[in-house]
Amino acid sequence: MSELLAAPEADLTLITPGEGELVADIIVVGGGNAALCAAITAAETGASVVLLERAPREYRGGNSRHTRNFRCAHAAPLGVLSGEYSEDEFYNDLLLVTKGNTDEALAKQVIANAPDCYEWMIRQGVLFQPSLSGTLSLSRTNAFFLGGGKALVNAYFQRCNDLGVKIMYEATALDIHIDNGRCDGVLVNHDGQQHYMRAKSVVIASGGFESNKQWLQEAWGDAAKNFLIRGTPYNRGEVLKRLLAHGADSIGDPTQCHAVAIDGRAPEYDGGIVTRLDCVPFSVVLNNKGERFYDEGEDVWPKRYAIWGRLVAKQPDQIAFAIIDEKSSKLFMPSVFPAIRCDTLAELIEQLGLPTDTTLASINEFNRACTDGEFQATELDGLATQGLTPAKTNWARPIDQPPYYGYSLKPGVTFTYLGVNVDNTARVTFDGVTADNLWAAGEIIAGNILGEGYLAGFGMTIGTAFGRIAGSEAAKYVNA
Repeated sequence: MSELLAAPEADLTLITPGEGELVADIIVVGGGNAALCAAITAAETGASVVLLERAPREYRGGNSRHTRNFRCAHAAPLGVLSGEYSEDEFYNDLLLVTKGNTDEALAKQVIANAPDCYEWMIRQGVLFQPSLSGTLSLSRTNAFFLGGGKALVNAYFQRCNDLGVKIMYEATALDIHIDNGRCDGVLVNHDGQQHYMRAKSVVIASGGFESNKQWLQEAWGDAAKNFLIRGTPYNRGEVLKRLLAHGADSIGDPTQCHAVAIDGRAPEYDGGIVTRLDCVPFSVVLNNKGERFYDEGEDVWPKRYAIWGRLVAKQPDQIAFAIIDEKSSKLFMPSVFPAIRCDTLAELIEQLGLPTDTTLASINEFNRACTDGEFQATELDGLATQGLTPAKTNWARPIDQPPYYGYSLKPGVTFTYLGVNVDNTARVTFDGVTADNLWAAGEIIAGNILGEGYLAGFGMTIGTAFGRIAGSEAAKYVNA
C-alpha cells in the first residue's frame, strides 16, 4: 500500500513567487478535524477557501473519522458532560501523562478554549451522546460524538459545502513555496498532474508521518516493520518533511507518538478505534516468552492506554498477549475481533502459541501475589499484588475462573508527535521568527503540547482549538 500512496517527486526549482493560479484567499492542506475547523472558521468570515484532501471522498477525514470523543473542561455539567472537570484538573492530568513534557502556555490555551469549542461544534451540526458503558469511564471528561468520528467529519464537510469552501479530493500537497518567511503557494498533484496553486495565506493541517513506514524505521529501527497503523494510510508526512527542509522549526521526538495496544489481527492500515484492546487493566499481559513486563493496573485506563503501544513495541517481535478470565470478560469494550476462548489455561496458552511452562509459572506467581480487597472496575481500587515484580497496583485479581480469554497485542500507531513549532496564534516559526502568512494545526503541531503520552480525546481538543485559531488568524490576514 505504501508504494501506491507514494507521492511524485516535488520540484519547486522552476517556480517563482507569482506564478500559478491564485485559487483562493486561503488554502487549507488536509481534510481531518483541524483542517475542517480551520476552513469553516475562515469561510465564516467571507474569505474564499480551497481545502486539499489527499484521500478519495469515501476515505475523507484523516484520523478524525476513527475518533469517538472530545476532552473538555467544564465548571458545571455541560451538555452530555457530567459533573465538573476543571481546567486545573485537566492540566494536571496532562502533566501526569506527558511527565511535564509540554508547552504550558499552549496547553493551557487549548484547555481554556475547550468549552467554547464544544458549543461551536454543536453549531456546526455535530451531535453528542452520553458515554456508553465500557468506554473507559469518561462521562465527566469526554463528550462522545453521536455516530462517531465519521458523523463529525460528515457534518463538517456539509458545513464547508454550505459556506462555499472548494473541496478537492485526491489532491496531494507535494511542496510549499517559502520565501523569507512568506508562503506563496502549494504544489499539488491532482488527477495525475502537478499544479502550482497560490493563495494569500496557507494553513497546514496534513497530519503526521505515521503511515510512512520508511520514516518510522528511521526513528524506531527494524521494530517498526511490525507496527500496525490504526489510522489513515494517507498521513505520510510529505508536507511535514518539506516544511522542515524549508527551515521551519521542528518540535517533538520522532519516536514519540500516540501508539496503543491493538488486536494483533488488525489490518496493517486503517483499522481504527474498534481494534483497540481495553482489557489490559483487568488482565495479565505477557510477552512472547510468557513473562510479564509492566504494571497493568498503574492508573485508570484513559490516562494509560496510550503508553501500551510503546511498551509492546519494546518487547521481542513487538507482540504481547493479554489473558483474562470469565469474571473480567464483560468489564471493557471488546475488540472487533472475538477473543480466543478456552476452558483451561493450558489450552489457551497453547492456542496463543506461548511457552506453556513459563506462561503458567507467570500466571501462578501472579495469582499467589493477589490479595483480598474490594474490586472497583471504574476507579483506582488499590487492589494490588504483594511481593511481585513488576507489581500490579490496581485491579489485581487472580486469573482463576474459567473460561479463559486471550488476545494478541501489537503496537497500533495513531499519529506521530514530530511536527512544526507554532506560536499561540498557530503561526509556524522559522528560526524563532513567525511566518508572515503560514499557519498550522492538528497532529502536525501536536508535539508542542504532547511531548509524550496521551489523554483520551485530547487530540481532538488540540485540533479543534488550533484549527479554529489558524482559520481565524488566516482570515484576519487576508481581510486586513
